[in-house]
Amino acid sequence: MTSSFDATPEELSIVSTLWTQAQGILGEFTLSQPGLTAGSVSAALKTQTGNIYTGICLDFACGIGFCAEHAAIADMLKARETVITAILAVGPQGFIPPLWSLSRIDDAGQPAQPPDSSLAETRRLRTAH
Repeated sequence: MTSSFDATPEELSIVSTLWTQAQGILGEFTLSQPGLTAGSVSAALKTQTGNIYTGICLDFACGIGFCAEHAAIADMLKARETVITAILAVGPQGFIPPLWSLSRIDDAGQPAQPPDSSLAETRRLRTAH
């Protein structure tokens, strides 16, 4: 799979770093019993301060679980950071558009719309197989 962005070299560097971090933790595994898995999707995000946080999804047969993006955001929030400048999710087939297309979480905990130049704006990604 090849991907290209209408992006600056700095933005491409950020995407490359996030891709490497997310790929490094990607890999589905079974938890304590059948129907409980984790890691089939991973995510990485970069904050305004330059820190990178990662997460994996949890898939439970009962319907409870959460997305990799949520896990990465929770990891970020543990460090008391709230401003996301880029977020990327990957699965076994490659890039997955993030469920949270955001650049920051406002004071009420609601996702805010990213600026037009944000890497979180996934419609700019063009993928060819």
